[in-house]
Amino acid sequence: MFTSLRARIVVILAVVAVSGWYLYQNQVQTGSPLKLGLDLQGGMHMVLEVDDPDGTMSLEARSDAIDRAQRIIRNRIDELGVEEPLVQKVGQDRLIVELAGIDDEERAKEIVGQTALLEWKLVRPTSTARAALPRVDQILVATLGADSLRALGRAVDEEAPRPEGESVEDLLFGRGAEEVEEIPEEGIQELDVEDEGEIAEELELTQEESDLRPFTALLLEGMDEGEYLVPTEDYDTVRRFLEMDEVQAVFPREISLHWGWEPVAVGARTYRRLFVLEREAFLTGEMLEDAQSQRDQQFNQAIVQFELSRAGGRIFSDLTGRHIGERIAIVLDQEVVSAPVVRSRIGARGQIELGQASMEEARDLALVLRAGALPAPLRIMEERTVGPSLGQDSIDQGQIAGIIGLLMVVLIMIAYYRFTGFLAIAALTVYVTLVMGGLAGLNATLTLPGIAGLILSIGMAVDANVLIFERIREELDAGRAIRTAVDEGFAHALSAIVDANVTTLITALILFQFGTGPVRGFAVTLSIGIMASFFTALYVTRTLYLIYLRGKTATDTISI
Repeated sequence: MFTSLRARIVVILAVVAVSGWYLYQNQVQTGSPLKLGLDLQGGMHMVLEVDDPDGTMSLEARSDAIDRAQRIIRNRIDELGVEEPLVQKVGQDRLIVELAGIDDEERAKEIVGQTALLEWKLVRPTSTARAALPRVDQILVATLGADSLRALGRAVDEEAPRPEGESVEDLLFGRGAEEVEEIPEEGIQELDVEDEGEIAEELELTQEESDLRPFTALLLEGMDEGEYLVPTEDYDTVRRFLEMDEVQAVFPREISLHWGWEPVAVGARTYRRLFVLEREAFLTGEMLEDAQSQRDQQFNQAIVQFELSRAGGRIFSDLTGRHIGERIAIVLDQEVVSAPVVRSRIGARGQIELGQASMEEARDLALVLRAGALPAPLRIMEERTVGPSLGQDSIDQGQIAGIIGLLMVVLIMIAYYRFTGFLAIAALTVYVTLVMGGLAGLNATLTLPGIAGLILSIGMAVDANVLIFERIREELDAGRAIRTAVDEGFAHALSAIVDANVTTLITALILFQFGTGPVRGFAVTLSIGIMASFFTALYVTRTLYLIYLRGKTATDTISI
């Protein structure tokens, strides 16, 4: 199928088009066809170490503290919106943190250095927040304007019907309504508040504006008491609404809303859970002494067992004894990690049942819980700021090196192989497009060592063509016809090209597995370059040769 000349041309054009599309998408979304690393666009480089001035911690304790800190710091960096951050453990008690493109250094250091906040809070019924929802809708309309909300597609009329097949029962459970009678047919959109008219009059809203539901239309009653579900695609919108001071002031003072730790899948869609919790925590991570993941031998389920201090055990025992059958939320950095139901009184030792979760998820949760009781703070051992000017210098130098290298390759190939060398340069153009598109498609970060890997792989791409051309020359010198010489040249050069590319690819994979940031950038670029080189040398160059040989007879000569 892919051996005919027309099919070959279609395949090449399709691959080039896909690569170009990824580059274009990156250009539109980020303003650059490729993501640039710390050394190219500037940023921060920090080395963190466990602060143990008295030397009382064992090597195992220091290593465990760094493992916890690594998880917490990575989660905190997400708040900064940094692309491709590097948070890597080095040795037993140090972390390397690299933040490319960061423009608020003080905030970054503050976030990285903070101790994780772990809290236990009671889950409250959604009814405690329900009365405030209509006022939230009307405040959003009054603050942002009905036209702005409609332009965003977030202003929903009170009487607007749900799309067919989008009933709450079908959406959440895929079951009949008789199994979920506690959930209203129209979710929470039909709430009736006595003073709703007074609120609209106070905010000077028209009847049409007061009927809009930009907030409640995005909420669904959750599967368990005390939570709402928000479609993943609406998460950013609801989060921005909730961050508004005017909206925060509407909810009762005794409750607070917290997002769930991770999205949940319900049917064919994913949702973020929004929990209604008591504002004040009854227990904090300062009283947590240990947490370990295990498997329940009786039910073969993943569980996390935790241990509290003596004071924490008394508090936990008293509270759980008074709230059996209710849910308690474990909150880390304002996000709910888990919200189990209290089955019985729990003292200083307790466990969290994770149902069908994997042991890996249980280990992650245990690590998260221990992170709230970090045994020692972290101190910044080394801090370097890579300025934009240095990054731009690196880019300019890399571009100059790349241009000089390409020009030398072009001149030598054309001077030595004449028109056949020109075919190799045309294939090399396709090669560069494939490498850049591959980096963009993998969302990889280009670093200065990565540019070095790109230049090296260009040399390897030319080397493959040199092997093929020399074999064709040998066949022509032996008196072979043109087409036979070309076929034999590609066939006999294949084994050498495969050996060279495979051995280099294995080396690149080893560098990627065991190397750090810049070395891994070099390995990624080199690996993509090797695969693109193999494709262009044996497929693209062969296709260009087939086009070149069209119409030539056995007695004609070729320029090589």
